[in-house]
Amino acid sequence: MKLKHVLSLTLMASSILLAGAASAEVKIALVAKSLGNGFFEAANVGAQQAAKELGDVKVIYTGPTTTTAEAQIEVLNGLIAQGVDAIAVSANDPDALVPVLKKAMQRGIKVVSWDSGVAKDGRQIHLNPSNNALIGETNVKLAADALKALNVEKGDVAILSATPTSTNQNLWIAEMKKVLPKYPSVNLVTVAYGDDLSDKSYRETIGLLKSYPDLKVIISPSSVGIVAAAQAVKDQGKIGKVYVTGLGLPSEMAGAVKSGATKSFAIWNPIDLGYAATYLADDLVKGTATKTEASMGRLGKVKLDADGSGAMAEPFVYDASNIDKFSKIF
Repeated sequence: MKLKHVLSLTLMASSILLAGAASAEVKIALVAKSLGNGFFEAANVGAQQAAKELGDVKVIYTGPTTTTAEAQIEVLNGLIAQGVDAIAVSANDPDALVPVLKKAMQRGIKVVSWDSGVAKDGRQIHLNPSNNALIGETNVKLAADALKALNVEKGDVAILSATPTSTNQNLWIAEMKKVLPKYPSVNLVTVAYGDDLSDKSYRETIGLLKSYPDLKVIISPSSVGIVAAAQAVKDQGKIGKVYVTGLGLPSEMAGAVKSGATKSFAIWNPIDLGYAATYLADDLVKGTATKTEASMGRLGKVKLDADGSGAMAEPFVYDASNIDKFSKIF
């Protein structure tokens, strides 16, 4: 009886220890705008790196199959029901996600938005990939550089964005418009939307080329749109006549640079972005973030403004001189 009693107590203690270990695991959901997007898949690589470093974190990578707020809300409701500890989301709509994320926070779930932000009431921290003003000006400068390469003193330029409600895209476009007086060679003619879908972005580019026969540059601040636009320019026999620039992944844009459809483009490291977002979420869960700063792991501390927003890093420009090196990384 004594031996059985000892064994029983030992098993009970083991069960308590195992339960404690399981409950200590921090579950962080990394929510993309949509699945199948190379930018967000790269961000997930960084998130998994952060989880491995932290040791007690499990990252659940998820997102909708379409870039709509409704589809994202459905995913978020599922995560709330699952009882995750934190949600790190790149929003398809800054305002539409607020009610469901408020519900998450009311249930003790920490909320970080990254890349594409959520309105202040729907999150605790927002991580911009870079300074919005700098991203906007970088895009316009790249367009001006492309016009110079085409030996054009002043040329028509169009923007191919993601969705009309995409937070970050709209902020960057607003910043682009602000700096246009500094770049008199850039004549912005229109803004089109490809909804972060390859086929629609391709069709929109064809439409731009037909509607604006003097178009010289297409700026796409969307990693999906820029690839589709470059392909459309190539297919339409416009290489050497129209340049595509904007924000893209080196691994996806190497072909466009080599074909001549793109002279240069920019992006921050999406691996670092997913990594940083995961650290911020963990910092909130563990109560180590403050109102003015939080940890991004090996990337250092991010300074937060009064709205809880911070920026990770400046965008980096890629061209024929460095594309081969970086296309092997992300």
